[in-house]
Amino acid sequence: MKKIYLSLCILGIALPYYNLINFLKVNNWKMDGFFSLLSENYAVSMISADLTVAASSFLIFLIYKFRKTPIKIIRYLIPMFLVGFSLALPLYLYDNHTSN
Repeated sequence: MKKIYLSLCILGIALPYYNLINFLKVNNWKMDGFFSLLSENYAVSMISADLTVAASSFLIFLIYKFRKTPIKIIRYLIPMFLVGFSLALPLYLYDNHTSN
């Protein structure tokens, strides 16, 4: 199972940055219009809202977990804000997987 989580971590880095690099290539390596495109249509707005709620829920969970039992919360916050939720959650699952 840990191999699956590790694979998800790799995909969590590769897929968002692949799309970011393609966006930057199309826009002459500028971020102009990036955030306005998040509300371009209802489909993109829905995905954007879904990820915002999921990432916010994970952040609240991490804070709760940190208060209950000290964990290295920064280990998950840095990936979440530098890469995204697509890396932070699989990394958390990888670190906290227990074999039966």
